[in-house]
Amino acid sequence: MELLFIILVLIIGILSFLLLKKERIFGINTENNSEKEKVKIIVNKDYRKNLYDLLNYIPEGILILDKGKKILFSNNSANKLFQIKIGENISGFLRNPDLLTSIDKTLGGNNISDLEIEIRSQTVQRLNITIYLDKNNLFFDDISCVLFIRDLTEFHKFQQLKSDFVANVSHELRTPLQSIKMGLETFENNSDLKNNSEVNNLLPIMTSQSERMENLIRDLLSLSKIELQEHIRPTHEIDLIELIDYVIKTYEKIIFKNKISIKFNKTDNFKIIGDRDKLIEIFTNLIDNSIKYSDKNKEITITAKKDGSFNTVSIKDEGIGIPKEFIHRITERFFTVDPSKSRSVGGTGLGLAIVKHLVSQHRAEMDINSVENKGTTIEIKFNPL
Repeated sequence: MELLFIILVLIIGILSFLLLKKERIFGINTENNSEKEKVKIIVNKDYRKNLYDLLNYIPEGILILDKGKKILFSNNSANKLFQIKIGENISGFLRNPDLLTSIDKTLGGNNISDLEIEIRSQTVQRLNITIYLDKNNLFFDDISCVLFIRDLTEFHKFQQLKSDFVANVSHELRTPLQSIKMGLETFENNSDLKNNSEVNNLLPIMTSQSERMENLIRDLLSLSKIELQEHIRPTHEIDLIELIDYVIKTYEKIIFKNKISIKFNKTDNFKIIGDRDKLIEIFTNLIDNSIKYSDKNKEITITAKKDGSFNTVSIKDEGIGIPKEFIHRITERFFTVDPSKSRSVGGTGLGLAIVKHLVSQHRAEMDINSVENKGTTIEIKFNPL
């Protein structure tokens, strides 16, 4: 979708340049003002006809609305998605409140809006819609906005199938895994085996690996569910200071055991719209990573601050860091810089992938900076309440 938008903007830019160039040429050669206006109208009509023809070849649906949300133009792809009549209000067939609010905001001066909505009629449709304000009157002589519509219905069906598959496989793996864990506990409590050095060497390894497998199954299920629900926007008012304090308290025993200190720099009035459980999962994963990959007597610094129009939270550690060439891959599922280190601390390679999708669901931005052997800083920018 992003590539399509960039290409379309470039095409519009080129056509705008040609239009201005034509106007300038005709203006020089035409002395009478009324003649200039006639020439300008002819050029505009030709330019826009070419532009509309071009839009009809684009596979995504495109609607152009006036400031009253009435349809001025719909391309062939949009006509296939909906039964559209030129001049009707978009609320006649797309009654989603989030969409109508986003259109109003865009027409009010918000350059670009992006959202994913669900339309229920005889069938369920999932649509990704990007709304662009036409400030330069490229499409019409008055204020208008352009909707780029991508049908994600089949994609979400595939995501549902994938999620069901992961859930079924995880269930099938959990049952024998529980049997293995029960067997290991029986061995550990067997007095006859306690003096067997070979058993004593193998049991901790087997127990550790079974726990790692259990964590992997849990994270796979969690990631699959998150991907399926990523389009659903959270709706609750959340006090991030209170929430982060809560997460820090859950790590008090581990912090004490690892001789690591956590410093939390707070600020007042730090609220966002979010999902409490998912935000807890974000900060649990990030703090957990910082502890796992930091040596004893190190410090983790969490800072909540107002940063322009964002509520920003950064988590800085003094751990092993990430090599520069791997930073762009660190949120990929199953990617680890040092697999042996990850296994030794019980990592699954899915923690930051989960965080990335949860941050995206909150329409927030995440930035990762790291220096090898010095530490990592992860910053998340949330939209304030």
